Amino acid sequence: MIRDNPFVFCALDTDNLAEAQKWAKEIGPITGGLKLGLEFVNSHGPQGIEAVQNACPSAELFIDLKFHDIPNTVARAVRTICRNFDPAYLNVHAAGGPAMMRTAKEALEGHARLLGVTILTSMDEEEFAHMACKNSLTEHVLHLAALTHKTGLNGVVCSAHEIQPIRELCGPNFVLMVPGIRPKDASTADQKRVMTPEQAMQNGATHLVIGRPITGAKDPASAAERIMEDIQKNRHHKGS
Repeated sequence: MIRDNPFVFCALDTDNLAEAQKWAKEIGPITGGLKLGLEFVNSHGPQGIEAVQNACPSAELFIDLKFHDIPNTVARAVRTICRNFDPAYLNVHAAGGPAMMRTAKEALEGHARLLGVTILTSMDEEEFAHMACKNSLTEHVLHLAALTHKTGLNGVVCSAHEIQPIRELCGPNFVLMVPGIRPKDASTADQKRVMTPEQAMQNGATHLVIGRPITGAKDPASAAERIMEDIQKNRHHKGS
């Protein structure tokens, strides 16, 4: 089942299977969610996904492969993933267009939800200017979010800086999966549009994706616990 919102998907960004399994066992029960992306899946394929699932069966899985291809190819990819793993979330690039997104949604099976990727959090306005788009970065994110909503997908992957305008545009039930989350004093690394977990929650995020601040810590489980405790405190404070 989808847990109460928001909760954390910990990004297991590694090509080391044993490391990913260890993280899954230690972190999965704490965060409630695990994310597997291109580096891991390209290294270990379906067998690797299965190994991580087996390491922590209780954790929800976000398979983050950002499909972007012709509609039929994406639909087959989505159907295959759903039948083999029944993830909580999958994603496609919203830039693939409404036909691709619609076909992908129709291919969903099990309890999987489908998200549209807007603009990667590694891009800022300066980087986005090279894309030859007339809109600003924020305007383009909102355009893609509206298109995703209209097409009937469950939500989008967006930076924390677009949470509020997307929430206003697409309503309270639209899922906002937010990467680029960095606790205070954590390195931003290659992420540019970042925010703390507490700020992202206050702005209306549904789920947070957190990787290196947890997996790069000396004690990943303790780091995950501290983040989850801060999130819970924030939720209770907001609700009081």
